[in-house]
Amino acid sequence: MKKIKLIWDFRGADAHKTAEHHEIHLKDYVALEKTNLNITGYQQLTEMHSIAFMVVSENEMITVRDALKPHRGELYNNQS
Repeated sequence: MKKIKLIWDFRGADAHKTAEHHEIHLKDYVALEKTNLNITGYQQLTEMHSIAFMVVSENEMITVRDALKPHRGELYNNQS
């Protein structure tokens, strides 16, 4: 089963706090919808760019993508 990392980008002075807060909503979605995987997180890429992400199984990707509108996605491996 392929895993897809769905990514939301946040930019600006408050990007890190926004990404951290967005992960709370992603965790709520995982719990509410009982998705196959329970992998979420946030990461500061630069001082002005942070991301929030969740990992979904390939068969759930379209449903989650349409519901949550991530900015982008990529194949997930444990080092992503």
